[in-house]
Amino acid sequence: MLQILDDQAATTLRALCDGFVPGSARVWPEVYIDALLSRMPDGDRSFALAAITTLAEGNLAEHAQTAEFALIRALACEAFYSDFVAPGAPGPGAWSEIDFAPPLAARIEKDWSYLGVTPAATWPPEAGPQAESGIGA
Repeated sequence: MLQILDDQAATTLRALCDGFVPGSARVWPEVYIDALLSRMPDGDRSFALAAITTLAEGNLAEHAQTAEFALIRALACEAFYSDFVAPGAPGPGAWSEIDFAPPLAARIEKDWSYLGVTPAATWPPEAGPQAESGIGA
C-alpha cells in the first residue's frame, strides 16, 4: 500500500503523528500521508521526507518553531481529523472519538480511493510500523 515511505520512515512518521495527535497511531496515519506524498511535486515531497528525518532526531520540542515541525504537525492533524482509518487499522477514527455525528456526517461513506487507498489494500502486511519507537522522547 505504501508508495513513497519505506518501513523505517513509516514507523518514524507514525510515532511522530502519535506525538502530535495522541492516539492517532491506531488509524495508521502514515498511509494517508504516504498517499499525499505520492501526489506532491518533487521539491515538496523531498522537503516532507527530510522533515520526517529531521524531527526524528533529538527532542521534538527543539524543532517547535521550524517549518518541518509545522508541516508534519499539519499532516498528522489532517490524517487523523479527516476521519481516515487505513484498511486493516484497528481504529476507530477521530469522528467517533470526538463524538462528531451530526445527521449528515453520520451518513457519509468515506471513500479514500482518490488517494489510491482502497479497502483491498492493507498495511502493514504483517506487524508493520510500531508507534513505540520513542520519537521525540
